[in-house]
Amino acid sequence: MRLIQNMSTIVEYPSSECLNNRVIKIAVLGGSGVGKTALVVRFLTKRFIGDYERNAGNLYSREVQIDGEQVAIQVQDTPGVQVNDNGLSSEEQVRSSIQWADAVVMVYSVTDGHSFDLISQLHQLVSQVYADRPAPPIILLANKADMVHVRRVEPQQGPALALALGCSFYEVSASEDYSQVHGAFHRLCTELAKRQVPFSANANAASGSNEKKRSPLIPRPKSPNMQDLKRRFKQVLSAKVRTVTSV
Repeated sequence: MRLIQNMSTIVEYPSSECLNNRVIKIAVLGGSGVGKTALVVRFLTKRFIGDYERNAGNLYSREVQIDGEQVAIQVQDTPGVQVNDNGLSSEEQVRSSIQWADAVVMVYSVTDGHSFDLISQLHQLVSQVYADRPAPPIILLANKADMVHVRRVEPQQGPALALALGCSFYEVSASEDYSQVHGAFHRLCTELAKRQVPFSANANAASGSNEKKRSPLIPRPKSPNMQDLKRRFKQVLSAKVRTVTSV
């Protein structure tokens, strides 16, 4: 995994580092302290680190295998969003990340009711950004499922909200279960990879298009007919023999 940079300016993945130029871009949204960074690092490295700098908003990248094909994944860990008197904090940065992304992961903590209440506002923000075009795939992640003793969001609330918003739902624990986290992100990446046209197909299509455009102007030469060449050669020899005899 590589940390590309802070999110102040989002850059594209260097095409030279991914041979087929397949890039999947995911924005992770949620309130402060819900474990967004822990989820991202867990997915990309299998490791769990309990202490992170909050609201860093970093962009992480890694190349992975999706259905046997090498794909570059960029994950934007956005700053934790809070509700203030002027609306949502860091709204412009979050909007920029949503507009950049191919898919969105919304995260809340089962130990924080306010982070759960924030999800509907974040989904509304995504809808606003994509008001004039199809919205990207969205999944809802409930993190810290292992902390049952301090749970504040009931297990049935997450699936009900996801159903209302029309997105997939996963309850996971970044600290205890890598397979849950990996499964949620991997299924999302697989869906995105299927939607994208493979680079090889693009190249073949472009080549075929160029061939079609070129063929009327520069027709391919026909293969020589060897029997015809032999016949014409014999005719030339016969003509020379007749000429010599007449002389």
